[in-house]
Amino acid sequence: MVVVVQRVREASVCRKAEPNSPVSIGRGYVLLVGVAAEDTESDVRRLATQVSKVRLMEDDQGRMGLSLREAGAEVLAVSQFTLLADFAKGNRPSFHKAARSDAARPLFDLFVRELEREIGRSVPTGFFGEDMEVRLSNDGPVTVVLY
Repeated sequence: MVVVVQRVREASVCRKAEPNSPVSIGRGYVLLVGVAAEDTESDVRRLATQVSKVRLMEDDQGRMGLSLREAGAEVLAVSQFTLLADFAKGNRPSFHKAARSDAARPLFDLFVRELEREIGRSVPTGFFGEDMEVRLSNDGPVTVVLY
């Protein structure tokens, strides 16, 4: 599993086919989540805990010292299999490392539930398996990758 964490001032996601129905958040994190073929429930739980505890939100001194819960921040999780792109055989990506949709969906859903449990608030999501438009205002910019 790969999770790209972007600290944002605000963000939204909508189906490309329905651009006027966005799911949105204010200050917090946008999570781009790639589920790998070999991922287990244990991997998912570990990363949900790690995301909940990582201190990327600004404290009173302007340093990255607060977790999501401590900052009262929001989270938007978006499934993104392209994070598992493999270019080992040339310039065209292969996605053989990504989990198939029928295996990835339950693990993505588990990741969201575990993260909700960890931070004590609802985590809105993108639209699994659909073409989406993600808009965000990156704060910092702060972007980290967790494995």
